[in-house]
Amino acid sequence: MRISFSIALIAACLSFPTFASGLESLESFVKTVKSGRANFVQTATSPAKAGQVARVKTSSGTFEFIRPNRFRFLYQKPFEQSIVADGQTLWLFDVDLNQVTARKQAQVMGSTPIALVASAPDLRALQAEFVITDAASADKASEGLQWVLATPRAKDNALRSVRMGFKGNTLSVLEMEDSFGQQSVLRFSSFEVNAGIDAATFAFKPPAGADVIRQ
Repeated sequence: MRISFSIALIAACLSFPTFASGLESLESFVKTVKSGRANFVQTATSPAKAGQVARVKTSSGTFEFIRPNRFRFLYQKPFEQSIVADGQTLWLFDVDLNQVTARKQAQVMGSTPIALVASAPDLRALQAEFVITDAASADKASEGLQWVLATPRAKDNALRSVRMGFKGNTLSVLEMEDSFGQQSVLRFSSFEVNAGIDAATFAFKPPAGADVIRQ
C-alpha cells in the first residue's frame, strides 16, 4: 500500500477566484498551474477484515512538479521514500530496503491520479483517460470546495475512482479508492504556485549499493 497510493499527489489551499463547478476549477488548474511545490499529509485506510478494525496509516512529506512530465515526492514520515519522474523514467526508492524500482514513465502514468493533478497538459488529455464529472454533494459542502469525480475508462485499471476537491482553481483534497477497497485521502498545504524550480531537481541516480529493479 505504501507504493500503490504514492503516485498520486499535488498541491494546495490558496485563495483563488470562485468557480461555478468542479470541472471549471479542474480546467483552470490544469491551464494555469504549470509548476509548484507543497506539503502533504496522506491517510490510507485498508478495508476491515472479519472481526478486525480497518487499518489506517498516516504519512507526510513534500511534493514538487513541472507540468507535464516531471515531479518528485519525498515521503519523510513515518519512513523515507522518494518517487521521482524525470520525464523518461519513474524512480521509486525505498530507503529502509535500500531498493530502487525503475519503470518507463510513459507506460504507467496515463490513468493514474498524478495524471489528473500534475502531468496532463490539458483537460482533453485527461478526458481521454477518465470519465470526469462534477461531484457536488451535501457531505462535502462543509469544506467549501468544488468537487470532481474521475473514473478510469480502462476496465482493468486498479484505480476505481478519484475525487478531487478544489478551492478556486487549486487542488486542496485528493481522495482515491482502488479495486481492493483501499482508500487514501491527501490534503495539501503551503503551496507555491508556478514556483521557479530547477529541472535538475528531478534528476535521480540510484544510491551506491542499492538493489535496482527495472520493469
